Amino acid sequence: MLPNRNTSEKETRNYPEQPPVIPHTIDGYQIDLNGNKCLSCHARARTAESQAPMVSITHFMDRDGQFLASISPRRFFCTECHVPQNTANPPVSNDFVDIDTLLSRASPGGRR
Repeated sequence: MLPNRNTSEKETRNYPEQPPVIPHTIDGYQIDLNGNKCLSCHARARTAESQAPMVSITHFMDRDGQFLASISPRRFFCTECHVPQNTANPPVSNDFVDIDTLLSRASPGGRR
């Protein structure tokens, strides 16, 4: 098993609305109905001490768009969307190109 990246650097997102990846190891983190280790650093009340980014405001909204006082139960299980990055080489080649690169390649007068 290859090691996960373990850095404080933010990864570049490849497309709008991409959930940020986890730049550090989460081995052994409890994330279940009884607790969420991520919130020990990323909860609103803990970010000044931990210097970790706060959980997005979108995580405090219910399905009707109403804001809640605490994290929505729908957003409590972080690893459903956020994943740690490891040091593995991709098993297959990838020619993904983000939209900014595509737009910069567009011919003059092309769609922008």
